[in-house]
Amino acid sequence: MNNILLVEDDLDMQMLICDYLKNYGFNVEAFAKPLEAISHLEKNIDKYSLIVLDLMLPQIDGFDVCKKIRQISSIPIIISSARSEIGDKILAFDIGADDYLSKPYEPRELVLRINAILKRGASKNKIIGDFEINEDSHEIKIDGLSLDLTRVEYDILNLFLQNRGKVLSRESISNGVNAIEYNSKERTIDMHISNIRQKIGDDPKDPRYIKSIWGMGYKFIG
Repeated sequence: MNNILLVEDDLDMQMLICDYLKNYGFNVEAFAKPLEAISHLEKNIDKYSLIVLDLMLPQIDGFDVCKKIRQISSIPIIISSARSEIGDKILAFDIGADDYLSKPYEPRELVLRINAILKRGASKNKIIGDFEINEDSHEIKIDGLSLDLTRVEYDILNLFLQNRGKVLSRESISNGVNAIEYNSKERTIDMHISNIRQKIGDDPKDPRYIKSIWGMGYKFIG
């Protein structure tokens, strides 16, 4: 049975979601106070399969809760919120949410979203934007098509995907990729990134995925 952690301060909504998910075979533990939920998660890090998280919470904003969870775990997070602005959705995905449901919604839709994420996780493939990563086979696909990457290129692209939205210096890329020698020159890193850009169809003058940050390094923005 999959264990779900629910963070929802509306007790009527909390009860509705708990009862509905239990009817579909999920074991749900609910918290109204987000700091208690985070503390509990830290002590039971491997217990849960997925988190359903509200945004408008007491003590701390749901976005900050999401950030704190991402600091300790890659567990899938579904945002369940009455905040339906596109800016909220973009921010939620940028800080690590896996899905976003705007209230009100049919509880059945939440079940479908949960099952889709768990099924995806069971395949050992991770979906990040247009990319699908299989870390067992060291394969990355874009729009369903496998990329012909060298080991160094795979490691660099995977590093970018795992740090989406963060600026990575050339030094941090070198330190984060075992296949790159520690004393590699900056132009070697640039050459690998240029090759990756070609293979993913990214125009360095108008990047969709890998943006050059002058004087700092690179940022994956896709």
